[in-house]
Formats: sequence, C-alpha cells, structure tokens
Amino acid sequence: MSKVFTITEGLENMGALRTGGQGSVYKGRRYGPIITAIKLLPTPIHTESTDDKNFRNFQNEVEKLKKVNEEPNPNVVKILNSGITESGSFPFIEMEFIDGPDLEDLLKPPHEPIFTIKEIIKLADQLANALSHCHKVSVKHGDIKSNNVKFNIHTGNYVLLDFGLSAMSDDQRRTSIRHAGAIEFMAPEQNEGLMYFQTDVYSYGIILYELIAGQVPFPLRDNGETARNAVMLAHMETPVPDVMELRKSNLPESWTDQKKQHEMMIPAWLLQIVAKCLQKDPADRFVNGIELQETLMYSSIASVNGNQEDDSWNASVLLKENERLQGLLLYYQEAENNKAQPELTAGADNLPAVESGKQVRMSKPVFIIFMLLLCGFTVFSAAVMSRFGGRIYHGVYNRIFSPAKKPVDSVKQTVTPKKQNQDNTATPQDTTPVNDESGIPPEIDSQADSILKGMKYNKAGKANEEPQFYRDSAKTKDTSNLNF
Repeated sequence: MSKVFTITEGLENMGALRTGGQGSVYKGRRYGPIITAIKLLPTPIHTESTDDKNFRNFQNEVEKLKKVNEEPNPNVVKILNSGITESGSFPFIEMEFIDGPDLEDLLKPPHEPIFTIKEIIKLADQLANALSHCHKVSVKHGDIKSNNVKFNIHTGNYVLLDFGLSAMSDDQRRTSIRHAGAIEFMAPEQNEGLMYFQTDVYSYGIILYELIAGQVPFPLRDNGETARNAVMLAHMETPVPDVMELRKSNLPESWTDQKKQHEMMIPAWLLQIVAKCLQKDPADRFVNGIELQETLMYSSIASVNGNQEDDSWNASVLLKENERLQGLLLYYQEAENNKAQPELTAGADNLPAVESGKQVRMSKPVFIIFMLLLCGFTVFSAAVMSRFGGRIYHGVYNRIFSPAKKPVDSVKQTVTPKKQNQDNTATPQDTTPVNDESGIPPEIDSQADSILKGMKYNKAGKANEEPQFYRDSAKTKDTSNLNF
C-alpha cells in the first residue's frame, strides 16, 4: 500500500469535511484538478506487518472494498486508494469526492422536513441498488445513515459513501459505535459490536422511515450517555411508532390541502418494506440487499399491474387513489368523445350532418347473425349461377338483343340457309321464290341468262369426271367475278 505523509506528499489537504469518533473526512486534491475525499480511521496501526492484527484486518477489508468498484455502480462511491499515513500511522481510505448535499442537510431548513412520495421512492430504489451491489461482493457497510448518503448534483443520483466501519475490526467497531456512532440508525445487534448484512438492511429502513415521517423512530435528545443508552434500548425493545401519524403531523404548512392529501397516500408496499426492515430480530428482516432490491422491484411492479397479494395496509388510501384515477379516466374518455363528435356530425360540405339521436346501433349478436345470413346468401347465389348461369344469361340476352327481321330486297333476292341457334330454334328465313325472274333487268345478255338459269350438275355424282360443258364447271370454279 502506498504511504502518504499527513496528506501532503502527492495529496494536498484542502480542509476537514467532517470529524467524529469514527474517523475524520478531509477534502484532498490529487494531481491538479482531481478532488477526492480521504477517510482517516481513528485507530492507529504502528507496523505494516501481517503480525499486527489491526493491520491484517484493515488490509483484508480494503481488499473487499476494491471489489466494490470492479463493476462500476452509480449509487456507490468509488474507492480510489488506501494506505497508512506517515505521521501518526493512521489508516486511510481515499474515495471519490461527491459534490452535493447529504440527506441530513436536505431534511433541514430551508428544505422541507419530509420528502415527497416521488423522491422517497427514487431514493429507496437507488439506495437498495447500492446495498445489493455491495452485498454481492460480501462487503457490509456498517454505517448507513443520512449523512453518509449524498445527492450528486451533477448526476442527480443518491450515492452511498464512507465505508470506514467496514474496514475496522469488531473490537474497533464496538468501541467506535458505543462512543461516537450515530446510534439512531444502528441495529440492535450493533450494540454488541456485531454486523451482518441484515444490519445494513435495518439502517436502510431507518433512512426511509426518516424521509417519510420527518424524523427517526427513536431520536437522540442529547449526546449524553443516558440518552444514548435510552435510544439503544428502544431499538432493542420498543415498538416502532406509527410512521403515517408522524408524517401527518410534520406536513409543511406551505403545502396546499390538495398536495397534503396526495402526499399522505404512501404506497402500501413501501410501508410493508420499511416495517420488515425494522424488525428487531435480524432473521425477520430481508436476508441482504439483494433480496431487498428484488422485493422492492417486484412490489412496485405488482402495484402498477394491480397484482399485489396483500393490500390490507393503508387500504382506504389505495381505494381513494383508485377512485381518483377512475374519475380521471372517465373525464378523459368524455373529452375524447366530445372532441370526436363534431368531426362525425360535420361531414363534407355536400353531406348532411349526422344527428347523434338518429344513429342506428346494432348489438353484436344481431350483427353477427346478419353477417352470417349475408354470407349464406352469397354462397347460394354463386352455386345457382354456376349451375344455371349459362341458360339464364343466353335467355335474357336473346330477349333483349334478338335481331329484327331484315326487309325484303326488291332488287337482289338471296336464299340463306336455315340456321339454328343454341336453343334449337330456327331463325326467320326469306320466303322469296328462288326462280322469281321479275327482278332480273332486261338488259342482261339473254345467252348468259339462259346459261345461268339452266346450269345443272351431273346427277351421276362422279367427282373425278370432267364437266361435260361450261355450266358443269361452275361447280368447281368461282363465278362471283364473272362479267357478262
């Protein structure tokens, strides 16, 4: 470990931040603009040897503290260095300097004596995260109190700092607690110099209690031995006072009645967590910060989803909050309906407005039956058309579009063969006699006329025989272009 000569060689002393029986905290400057906080422990270590029990315990605890920063956490102060001072041989721990007020300052004027629900839940979550992070690497803090939790003004996070007690031996810790510890935040077992993971959980509950009620459950009236013993005894034997009654009496006068009513609605799950943290027997508390954080997360989510199993705590407050939220929901739904109504009734310029009183509404079962009937009718129509559609189509078409009879041509008489349409009905036929010669002009050559009129075919029907005369050749030749 490095050696620092009374915080001067490589580490400039910028004045004491806090002093006390458990050690003093100084503000230091290392390497120019880097500001740090140095915790000097009160018990000197004269030899840096493993033969010295104090040095050995300090070294072991410092190794645990280094594990805290192997994985960075925004709610735990960074441990930068540790060592033994050259002057006085005091062990020290160098930590990150957090710029901002601590909780003790935030509960004093000009600040309000209590925290709002929103800020309480924020701190409960972040401090539980810090405890869970430390307990995962088997580091017990041992000195969780309101002036060891700071609000970082640069990040907006609450940070747990000052791991001084965690680096002390049991005897040193017992002596320090009895004479100079913050007895209001200490668990009953700490009176005997014991420290467990549940000890940090108890101190966590005291902090939340103080933020809700505006004071700790067993305040220290003075720093005399009698008062300290009374507080220690109260932690071991006296039931915790009703936190909601204390909160009601400490509500700021500057708050409106509406805000006071709202701020009295502390979630039931949060009160349950505080009550379990403050159990006298360590076995009745949360096992460690890991279980505490998991319970906090589960309870908050279950509260949002409405799945919390036990809602007996503060039930009237929860019912009032539920009624208020339902009222807000109905209000917003009504506002949306009123907003959408003009759009439906106005319509386009050429469409009549829709009157809300004349709207036709159909129940869901009737609508389903109507749609089923419509689908059935469509299927039936398709089946009928697939089977009889052709006949129906042609019958309708012939009735509407059947051609009218052609007038008899007075000049040219033709004979058209008889045709049958698809429905086996004969079409009208020209009845003009074939041999009617009244229409033939007299100027046509008589010889050609006689040939055309007397043209006959060979009745023998032999296809391979040559025609006997010209008119027999008319059977195989085109006579449409003949000119007479």
